[in-house]
Amino acid sequence: MAQQDEFPIVCETCLGTNPHIKMTREPFGKECKICNRPFTIFRWKPQMPGMESRYKKTEICQQCAKEKNVCQTCLLDLQHGLPIQVRDALLAQGQETAASVETAALSQVNLDYHFALKRLRGEEPQPQTSDTVSDAVKQSIAKLSHDKPYFKRNRPHVCSFWVKGECKRGDECPYLHEAPKTGPLAHQNIKDRYHGTNDPVAQKMLERLEAQKKKTKQMSGALKKPTTGSLRAGRRDYD
Repeated sequence: MAQQDEFPIVCETCLGTNPHIKMTREPFGKECKICNRPFTIFRWKPQMPGMESRYKKTEICQQCAKEKNVCQTCLLDLQHGLPIQVRDALLAQGQETAASVETAALSQVNLDYHFALKRLRGEEPQPQTSDTVSDAVKQSIAKLSHDKPYFKRNRPHVCSFWVKGECKRGDECPYLHEAPKTGPLAHQNIKDRYHGTNDPVAQKMLERLEAQKKKTKQMSGALKKPTTGSLRAGRRDYD
């Protein structure tokens, strides 16, 4: 069933700083990259303080976004701004969560059946939150979360012609003239990001968190506060 919405579900970072932003709306303009159902596409250019931005658009439908409580554009958690794999790993704490059970059906037929059952029952997706977890988990989430929107994620993409030495626009080029990312971060898959599996950015953040925990244990005898800046940096690696 196609979806037709009046306003997107997006995070503060993707929306930008202008409260009167202009958006284009195209009903049934594209297929959702998760469930393949047609949905309403929104496209806009966020305004950012002191820097240029690129046009952004919704990538997944609202049903899939509500199912995981994520932004339709960047697919980061709406409450904490974390990758789904990081959020679920911290909230699960060794237990199987409801979200992991619901998203086990990865095929289009199973997803359609899953969503149809929810509509018939009148059920609303239950977002993953940190309201009922322990203080230790809340502290870990706080270390990884940003206090303010990170608007650098809205910067233009790298100019592919400049990389090949063929860009003739010079300073008028709307894309970035800098070296592109390399390594695992250059090969991100939107379905892996949504389902919280094999997400290179999430794995990088979890590794840093684990290293920070080991360091804290080694320094447990000293009155020293662990730093959190390097942990928060991982979320910036998303496009």
